Amino acid sequence: MDQAVCCYRHPDRETGIRCTRCDKPICPDCMVSASVGFQCQDCVRQGSGHTPRQRTVAGGVVARDPFLITKILIALNVALFVIELAVGDRVVRDLGLYAVCSPPRFGPQQCIGVADGEWYRVITSAFLHDRDNFAHIGFNMLSLWWIGGPLERLLGRSRYVAIYLVSALAGSAAVLLITPDSLTLGASGAIFGLFGATAVFVRRLRYDMRPILILLALNIAFSFLWPNVSWQAHLGGLVAGTAIAVAMAYAPRARRNAIQWGTAGGVLLLTVVLTVVAVAQVTS
Repeated sequence: MDQAVCCYRHPDRETGIRCTRCDKPICPDCMVSASVGFQCQDCVRQGSGHTPRQRTVAGGVVARDPFLITKILIALNVALFVIELAVGDRVVRDLGLYAVCSPPRFGPQQCIGVADGEWYRVITSAFLHDRDNFAHIGFNMLSLWWIGGPLERLLGRSRYVAIYLVSALAGSAAVLLITPDSLTLGASGAIFGLFGATAVFVRRLRYDMRPILILLALNIAFSFLWPNVSWQAHLGGLVAGTAIAVAMAYAPRARRNAIQWGTAGGVLLLTVVLTVVAVAQVTS
């Protein structure tokens, strides 16, 4: 029979149990059940620290709920749409995207929107939809679920959020560059960024490209054929999302994080510069 000794963490407690890994004496408060016997808390922490975390194909961490961000984005869009229905056009006027200045020759120049310093509109507009057109938000949210969900699982949360938000901002930049005086709403710029990213990873993983290319071609065609659709936002989001996805898909493993986040940061910086230039053109 083993002689009773004291717990390594509680010297005032005698015990006859030892850790199966390091053989330190452990009391009931320090025991952690293992496949065989008990382990001390130090060995459990060391063991969990050396367990490699599962990674996505892009290097992101595999999440317990791989669709969480997509669900949050859809919920946020729908919540704002409900607020629009309750409050009216005021939400669109206060948060929609446009930049307009009156001609200086007609008196003191009056500017509104982003041209008046309301820069938050470049991102808030990407979460608003036409309250008189349920098909607008319906189609966008279905696309976000069908395309965004699988892409989030493929990328991991942080990379997915980066592509979504930078694509949304790039869509706003394109609108301000080409048609700054038109009120623009919708998540389409961000969703087109997800379309582009999906096409890149379908190619990277050598899947059949035809379904995504057909879907992308149809959406591009609708951008030009349907009335009141901002093809400018679609184009800006598509270019940004595709560019970032190329870096995330093809970056060498040894420098993956630096290349991926460097590219995302570079596209974001270019988007900010183009937005500033576009607003300067309106106010000049």
